[in-house]
Amino acid sequence: MLQGALAGLAAGGLYAVIAVCLTLMSRLVRVVNFSQVAIGMFGAYSAVLIAEWGLPQWAATLCGIAVGALLSGLIGWIIALWLPEADTSRRSAVSVASLLLLISLSFIVFGSKPKNFRPLLAGPAFSVGEVVITQVTVVMVILAVVVAVACRLLLTKSSIGIRLRALSERPTTAELLGVPAKSLSVAVWVATGLICTVAISIVAPTQTNDPISLSFIIVPASAAALLGGFKRLDLAVLGGLLLGVLQGALAQFEQLSILRNWVPFLIIVAFLLWTQRKEVWDVAR
Repeated sequence: MLQGALAGLAAGGLYAVIAVCLTLMSRLVRVVNFSQVAIGMFGAYSAVLIAEWGLPQWAATLCGIAVGALLSGLIGWIIALWLPEADTSRRSAVSVASLLLLISLSFIVFGSKPKNFRPLLAGPAFSVGEVVITQVTVVMVILAVVVAVACRLLLTKSSIGIRLRALSERPTTAELLGVPAKSLSVAVWVATGLICTVAISIVAPTQTNDPISLSFIIVPASAAALLGGFKRLDLAVLGGLLLGVLQGALAQFEQLSILRNWVPFLIIVAFLLWTQRKEVWDVAR
């Protein structure tokens, strides 16, 4: 059971990284970006296709990361240009359309069969007794923590962070004061697209790597972000890691393994019910 729980940390680290990106998007550009993982998937698939053309693996991976970042920036530019004053719901609806578009486009460009991802990291990192910790697990956990801490420092200790917070809280006022709202919004999209593509590229060889399965990793990542209310980066990381550990532990029991895919949905439903409890109680009274 311990081996399975620790094996789940690799997926948990991925959930945590994406949850941090979702939290940043929600806080800074008022979007719950449901296309976040699909963008990373498209970039990772692009790297596989470019490698098939004969480019070295490291160069193909860098090209795939660039594709993910540019694609994310393009979606962000469209939203910033056409929906600058729209509320979070409308802006998020565009990301749902982007998710479906990217999945469809991936089947057209890359074909319907899963791709063979070459592992960027392979083998164990170290062992604790009989429990083996893989390199992917170590890197993903470290990446989740580093991204969260770096984002926290950027938002609280830098002039860019001050501008980003002003943009998120008073976008119109910030723009009137000379803050380049559209440029900063697109920059946030590019940064989160890059981070997500890096994470997907690392973990994809250990996951079911067809476009739909990879893209719908957004569900457990959203559940992790919900634990922090799409506001707390630390809780997003913790939620992602705990969710991965729980799914890994459940996978060790044949009777319970089917439940691991339901855990994110149960968390989302429970959170939504809890946040609406006051309204429900008010109606009941």
